[in-house]
Amino acid sequence: MATPEWVKVELAIIKPGTIQSSMFSWNIKLGRYVKDGQDQKALELYRQMQVDGAHLNKFTFIPAIKACSNLAALEEGICIHSHIIKSGCDSDIFVGSCLVDMYSKCGSVKEAFRVFNNMPTRDIVSWSGMIGCCVKAGQGEKALQLFQQMQLEGLEPDRIAYVGLLNACASLGALEEGRRIHELIIQSRCNGDIVVGNSLINMYVKCGSLEDACTQFNNMSERDVVTWSTFIGGYANCGQGEKALKLFEQMHQHHSKPDRVTFLAVLNACAATGALEEGRCAHSELIQNGWHLDVVVGSCLIDMYCKCKSLPDAWKVFNSMSKENVVAWNAMITGLVKCEEGKSALELYKRMQQEQVQPDKVTFLGVLNACASLSALQEGREVHAQVRQRRLESELTMGSCLIDMYSKCGSIEDACLVFDNMRSPDVVSWSAMIAGHVKYGQGARALQLFSEMQQRNIEPSSVTFIAALNACASLAALDFGKSIHEQILQRQISYVFLWNCLIDMYCKCGSIDEAYGVFDSMPNRDEVSWTTMLGGYAMHGLGKEALALHEQMCLKGLKLDAISFVCLLSACSHAGLVDEGQYYFTAMFPVYGVAATAGHYGCIVDVLGRAGWLDEAEDIIRRMPFQPTVSILITLLAACRIHGNMEMGESIAKQVIQVDPENARGYVLLSNVYTATGKLDYRAKVHDLRKKRNVHKQPGCSWIEVGNRVHTFLVDDKQHPQSREIRKELNRLCGLLTKAGYIPDTSLLLHDDGEEEEDDFMVCPHSEKLAIAYGLMSTPSGTSLRILKNLRVCADCHSFTKFVSKVVGRELIVRDASRFHHFKDGACSCKDYW
Repeated sequence: MATPEWVKVELAIIKPGTIQSSMFSWNIKLGRYVKDGQDQKALELYRQMQVDGAHLNKFTFIPAIKACSNLAALEEGICIHSHIIKSGCDSDIFVGSCLVDMYSKCGSVKEAFRVFNNMPTRDIVSWSGMIGCCVKAGQGEKALQLFQQMQLEGLEPDRIAYVGLLNACASLGALEEGRRIHELIIQSRCNGDIVVGNSLINMYVKCGSLEDACTQFNNMSERDVVTWSTFIGGYANCGQGEKALKLFEQMHQHHSKPDRVTFLAVLNACAATGALEEGRCAHSELIQNGWHLDVVVGSCLIDMYCKCKSLPDAWKVFNSMSKENVVAWNAMITGLVKCEEGKSALELYKRMQQEQVQPDKVTFLGVLNACASLSALQEGREVHAQVRQRRLESELTMGSCLIDMYSKCGSIEDACLVFDNMRSPDVVSWSAMIAGHVKYGQGARALQLFSEMQQRNIEPSSVTFIAALNACASLAALDFGKSIHEQILQRQISYVFLWNCLIDMYCKCGSIDEAYGVFDSMPNRDEVSWTTMLGGYAMHGLGKEALALHEQMCLKGLKLDAISFVCLLSACSHAGLVDEGQYYFTAMFPVYGVAATAGHYGCIVDVLGRAGWLDEAEDIIRRMPFQPTVSILITLLAACRIHGNMEMGESIAKQVIQVDPENARGYVLLSNVYTATGKLDYRAKVHDLRKKRNVHKQPGCSWIEVGNRVHTFLVDDKQHPQSREIRKELNRLCGLLTKAGYIPDTSLLLHDDGEEEEDDFMVCPHSEKLAIAYGLMSTPSGTSLRILKNLRVCADCHSFTKFVSKVVGRELIVRDASRFHHFKDGACSCKDYW
């Protein structure tokens, strides 16, 4: 090994036996300690040199500072820095570079910049050190700015600088900047350097350009285990687990030995693809190499087995791991939650406490998710108390998890308390709060929160947009939904699930053409995209369009699932396609391999019942392999009302009350049957029985969006600020309709509207009539109105709305609990078949 230049200088000037000779020996020894990794001894020697009054110089300071860097000994480093300043060595370029590196590794970016900015001259080492410091501190943009300054000073980056710059681009997702740096690397002496090449693959992978990563990988003449591991991990993290596993096979074929990091990437790929056998093979190799005892590897194995639905294997790994380490417990608890074994996760947590293993943040997150999956509110509150005791409640991730848990457990009040106590909620917390309100049926409040979040300049994520779109869908808030769509387009978000939510939002807001526009413009669609569009056609009664879309799905080889057939059969039901409905119901299992559920039986009963095939529908119910649900019975009951079969209607209504005595719908429907048949004494008995059992009817409720604000109305509502004006408009409108031939229908026979079926229209107006009146008086002439109702529309309101569309010359789109009704020019899209 060649003698360093500074040693040659010292040897040339010292005389044997002098203090300089001793000083040189000390510096040599100090440097050797650092080189051998004995940094603590190096610092002890440095202190001894101070005590002995040695004349410290730059050759003393450089190894001493390096020792502080290696030990991340910030206080010791600051002390040595003060000695450097006193000695006048702070202007030395080598000393300055070492100080920058030391402050960087100790996490003190501010001090690193202070040293860097005060250096009279800076070489490539100091620039590279400062760039690396910024990257390590998560300041990638600052690192790229330094690179621009460095270029202006005419300095060419070295391999360390290039690695730092590529890591900065990776952290920022700055693909174009990364490509420009790649072009410079090709023209530089670093082209072909394996470390730089690996950093290029890492940058392209993290910037989402696997194609560029693949090109770089193929162009590398030399590859090491880091090269293979980085690319395998890239495929795994980008959801291309199958390609990751194929690359792992190639790695074996090239006789490149995988390391621990490689196997972690492979296990993630197995977990993502459900490749259980490949995961077991990787596990076997890990055992052969002795890495299976590693805590991180063990946790990854548990995760893989759980995601591959092999809990026995996961338990074996867990039982083989040391129980003293909380990481093993966390992995198993989290894995059980992912396998929808929330109860087992809570039992394991209790066992963990019994064995006195102290939980950490990850433990609590897993247990709270288990509580959320089980709607276990009491257990969730107990865990929350433990979180509060350990002062973890202020953690953003913890706060978001608590909000999610309380929302899913039905306690929006607790969720709000957690949110309100958070100092600076981030986008995850806001998203959880918005989603919680949607789940709790408070869509209007969810949209208020979404607006407030943006006013505070918090950038929405895909999760936020999904929650907000669900809120729009629940309220039929089309204008708000369109504004969200514009934001998604501006941000160029291509997340398929988000676009599926856009289709769903437009479908549920009554804009089926715009829903298809989104569907048609998607470059990539999954099965959910097709099923959502299919459900939209069904909801709007477009049976032929639904069947045509189904044929396209089959031609593309897409697998139809249980949900697809519910949508298809519903479309047949609403469009009166009896033969087609019967065919698909009978072909479900033998042709498509989908077993019929209660939902499918309910659909075929509806198909037959609407067409008047009541005996056939009743026969289907008798031959069901399980007891009929209330929903199926009520479906047949509605058909009895349409076709006037009061005898069967009475029998079915009694069954509804017997099956579910707490359900008000049965009492209301049976009461209507007796009203229609003139059996008023029986009607009174049913009414008394419902009151005795304290069973309450669900009140009718309607929503309308006006001016990007959602207005809510209940039956006979007088709470709206413009209630008086709305009543006047309704009376005026009723006069116009009467002249046009409208006659109120007060029978409301057998409609499960939940409203006061015996009251006269003008005495007790239904909620959608109030919404229509408000919409007419609050919007310009010719504007379409969209109304959402929580229950089925009654016969009178259906007739009323048809007349309104004709008299005022507007299109009214009403979504009830069953389907969409598009009213225009005195007719409805359902053709009175609903």
